[in-house]
Amino acid sequence: MPTVLSPDIKITLPGGDAYRDVLRVVDDHRLHTVCQSARCPNMAACWGERTATFMILGNICTRACRFCSVQHGKPPELDLAEPDRVAEAVRDLQLDYAVITSVNRDELPDGGASLFAETVRCIRALRSACRIELLIPDFCGAREALDVVLRSRPDVLNHNVETVPRLYRSIQPWSSWETSLEVLRRSSEQGFVTKSGIIVGLGETREEVLVAIRAVQETGCSILTIGQYLSPTPRHAPMHRVVSQNEFLEYEIFARNLGFAAVLSGALVRSSYRAKWAYEAACKNL
Repeated sequence: MPTVLSPDIKITLPGGDAYRDVLRVVDDHRLHTVCQSARCPNMAACWGERTATFMILGNICTRACRFCSVQHGKPPELDLAEPDRVAEAVRDLQLDYAVITSVNRDELPDGGASLFAETVRCIRALRSACRIELLIPDFCGAREALDVVLRSRPDVLNHNVETVPRLYRSIQPWSSWETSLEVLRRSSEQGFVTKSGIIVGLGETREEVLVAIRAVQETGCSILTIGQYLSPTPRHAPMHRVVSQNEFLEYEIFARNLGFAAVLSGALVRSSYRAKWAYEAACKNL
């Protein structure tokens, strides 16, 4: 039975055998998922299809972005065995598409890039046919760190711009619009399928969203996701408005006309939502 937040936002409650299987595997391997840490509204639906987005580098972020519910503070020591456990979970769930993301670890010399690369290698060693999407932070703009990730040859390189340039300072003051675009541009120029996401309802205007979509496309980005912001707690940035289905459709049509190979735009769309479908659609259209 879905929980209805508005006529356009209906969230399915957890349950079912597949959901419990994913929860068991995640717990058995002592892993974190962004589904849980970020309170994703699609967790029940995605886990019910035996998909999850694994979050490496622990579950404590060095940043405190105002839209994100992931815990922030001083992270624990780096867990060097984590990539092996992620790979074992991918094998146990028999995944043919895996999404790996992380918290920000700005205190590490490479921002955790080497652990991303090692996770790719471990998954390929245990389940070689699995496609791998990496949803990476900006690594504080360090090109060397990004190159470490790219040398691991993920199938999709995902980095979210999150919001429009005007709101960066208030929503994610540790990040930079220009740095995020450079991550996408550099990855696209090296031939990777690139992907990015925007959340709306944070106070941006329609025109600002259209400008942001165009700027992301100009980096060579192939896949775009656009979803409704839902404030995790009263301490986070407030939700300014519920975006209508018609407006989401307008953004989707605009993005497709610009040349994006795959677009997902809707109230409950999140960066890793229907990730396998988006990748396969993009491959057909590239």
